[in-house]
Amino acid sequence: MADAVVIPGRTFGPGAPLPMYAGDVAEDRGAVVHRHEWSEEPPGLEASPGGWVRAQIEPVLAGLPGQPLLIGKSLGSFAAGLAVERSLPAVWLTPVLTAPEVAAALGRATAPFLLVGGTADKVWDGGLARRLSPYVVEVPAADHGMYVPGPLTDSIAVLARIVVAVEEFLDEVGWP
Repeated sequence: MADAVVIPGRTFGPGAPLPMYAGDVAEDRGAVVHRHEWSEEPPGLEASPGGWVRAQIEPVLAGLPGQPLLIGKSLGSFAAGLAVERSLPAVWLTPVLTAPEVAAALGRATAPFLLVGGTADKVWDGGLARRLSPYVVEVPAADHGMYVPGPLTDSIAVLARIVVAVEEFLDEVGWP
């Protein structure tokens, strides 16, 4: 049986729509989904949170057999170095591509990963994303929460598009 680890963003936890539904895709494929909750208030991005994220996620990975799928939202993308070291496939939702350590880790990755972001997100870099991975979903005008201007149903449609992209990515890479 496969495992997936959902690593939340800074604010809303693993039950926020993006990481929740991405984890549900893995669960629908028979994976055991481990939805991580931060044990304390996470540091802000200005505090270079890579070491803090590593300390939170390393014990989770140590307790799992095999090669789990990582699903990280925003702050969770600081676990990219762990994914690289263990050659783990990943889905990075609104990754902090403006952080050199995240971008550098993704540049060293050997396992496939999906990058999801929006053009109105200050931490997204679409050009870099396309250089790092052939698996990219970029939503015009979407912000860091993947909300787009207009009726809320437009943002819900973006969420549905992302769920489909995660399904297609996992199909293409043969996970699990």
